[in-house]
Amino acid sequence: MELYIRVKNGQTVGHPIVGDNFHQVFPAIDTNNLPSEFARFTRVEAPIPGVYEVYEGVQYQLQDDGSCKDVHSMRDMTANEKTDKQDKVKALWEQDGGPESWVFNEETCSFDPPTPRPDDGKNYQWDENTTSWVEIS
Repeated sequence: MELYIRVKNGQTVGHPIVGDNFHQVFPAIDTNNLPSEFARFTRVEAPIPGVYEVYEGVQYQLQDDGSCKDVHSMRDMTANEKTDKQDKVKALWEQDGGPESWVFNEETCSFDPPTPRPDDGKNYQWDENTTSWVEIS
């Protein structure tokens, strides 16, 4: 997708403009030879936060070549945020009646069954009475 952004005093202004809109609003500007108050913009997909990461947001950053792109910020959760997230997951598990035999996995912040689900292409459901996977048809 073709995108452009306005630049004033070395700083981006506003949000990226889609190429078709840019051409309609600024028909006299040659996009192959942009004036200094505009820059080509590259959209960068936001990263997917890990289990214990927080997405902080995006900024538009001018590059050495005069173009501009998204720069996304992530950070690790604080110890308190991590504990709060774990507590919420555990409370929801209890509230929703998750199987008692399943064990909380701190690494994934989720509950795991005592035995892994069979990986043979068949459909299974958990039977808490027998604490095992039962094939369903």
